[in-house]
Amino acid sequence: MANDEALTRWILADRQWQRSGRASRFVRRQIDQVSHMVSGTMWDTPTNETLREWVVNAHGRSFALIEDLSDAQCMVPRSPILTPFVWELAHTAWFSEHWVLRHARRQPAMYDNGDATYNSAQVPHPTRWDMNQLPRAEVHDYCNRVRDGVLAVLDSDLSETDRYFVQLAVFHEDMHAEAFTYMRQTIGLPPPAFCAKIAVCGAACDGDVRIDGSTFVLGGTPDMPFVFDNEKWGHEVEIAPFSIARACVTQQDFADFIDAGGYGDDRLWSDAGRAWRDESGAEHPIYWRRADGGWQRRDFAEWVELEARLPVHHVSWFEAEAFCRWADRRLPTEAEWELAAGGVDKQRFPWGNDTRACANLDWRDAGVTDVAAFEDSDSAQGCRQMIGNVWEWTATTFEPFPGFVKDPYEDYSAPFFGTRKVLRGGSWASTARMLRATWRNFFEPLRNDVIVGFRTCAR
Repeated sequence: MANDEALTRWILADRQWQRSGRASRFVRRQIDQVSHMVSGTMWDTPTNETLREWVVNAHGRSFALIEDLSDAQCMVPRSPILTPFVWELAHTAWFSEHWVLRHARRQPAMYDNGDATYNSAQVPHPTRWDMNQLPRAEVHDYCNRVRDGVLAVLDSDLSETDRYFVQLAVFHEDMHAEAFTYMRQTIGLPPPAFCAKIAVCGAACDGDVRIDGSTFVLGGTPDMPFVFDNEKWGHEVEIAPFSIARACVTQQDFADFIDAGGYGDDRLWSDAGRAWRDESGAEHPIYWRRADGGWQRRDFAEWVELEARLPVHHVSWFEAEAFCRWADRRLPTEAEWELAAGGVDKQRFPWGNDTRACANLDWRDAGVTDVAAFEDSDSAQGCRQMIGNVWEWTATTFEPFPGFVKDPYEDYSAPFFGTRKVLRGGSWASTARMLRATWRNFFEPLRNDVIVGFRTCAR
């Protein structure tokens, strides 16, 4: 499909919103400029062959993330933040079958009880340990048959609907692969077997960068080949000048906060943060402990000495908020974060629009690395690792953008508005193909199992 056809699809979908008057002249002018492009976009629409590679890669990665685990390990302890690995693996196949094969292609279901067993919107979380579900070998067979069915679709004449839902299914599986990774950390299992630790260091990356205020288009725009509904559509916001840290808060920074009594100082914690701290009994990040007069961190199944220059991660939004108060700093808003990462030109990545390996992504370092590493990842504004290494909390509550309309996957965003905080960027266990500076991740502020850290702004 030509790039200008992809643009036309998004422009037509957006026409009603434009006519409603909710889009400013500035945004409408940008969209009009996009609609008159005759060839090329700033990001390429994936070819059929690229989509084939993505489907095969996502499928193989899901298997690789659990293939070394016993059946007992795959069941995982009962927890609100965990799901049995094999159930979740089958769910990713069900999702691809539901949207690509059954919804887009109107094919019959491969598994009669699939909806009742693996539809996460209908299956209560606590029941996933007890319900009658496919054994592991049959789940593998089901996943393979779904993969082959999607590949057969890619060998045929693709409609725009097919292309959209294939990408949706791949990115959904990518998100679950990342969840598999941090679930292994939560349980204390070894890192994924295919990961190899590679020490990556960099020169000092201290201090702030000053970013001028501007009129900025926050969110996705019609020239992007794929966006989720919560990114739609780019809308004009005014951003005052601000200063943002070049790098994320380090483990040493956070240890200083703890040692200064940060967890015990009620003045640093919001009411909600205090309630979470007291109920959870938190006195330090969840995977830390004191040992031999210092701090250690559990890295999957192994306890290691605290690494001063690595980013603090697996911290809740409440912990990030308290640290900021102690340091007389603040979290960036998501608009400030997006401007610092992609600039007013809305580059896909801080370093540009190509997917070259400029960041700690795709499981390349088996964990977080030095906050000063990957100098080539710097944004035009001078911020490092805004994509890769760790997700970053922002100050912003997850809410719909103006003119929000649900996409066909209605449960992706809408049920969570007002109850989550926005994360931006991506972690070392994120796939580069699904990321961009406009991506809005979202989690409850109490979640500290996710591979998330934060950077700060001057007050």
